[in-house]
Amino acid sequence: MEDLFHADAEEMGWQDRALCAQTDPEAFFPEKGGSTREAKRVCLTCDVRGECLEYALENDERFGIWGGLSERERRKLKKSAV
Repeated sequence: MEDLFHADAEEMGWQDRALCAQTDPEAFFPEKGGSTREAKRVCLTCDVRGECLEYALENDERFGIWGGLSERERRKLKKSAV
């Protein structure tokens, strides 16, 4: 059981290194029709962008900017991968 917990903690360690954790979280969850520009700009320079996007795709995140992509962009990406 402890090994499973350790593996989960390691797997999620990318979140501690994510630039979004050091910025305004509201930028990553804009109101409907709101701008995603600021959040995407932060994502462009983030070292864990790939891990973030992978997490969002695997966990079917439906809201917010993850890995530099909006929910609509992630949905489009998933469709093109099928």
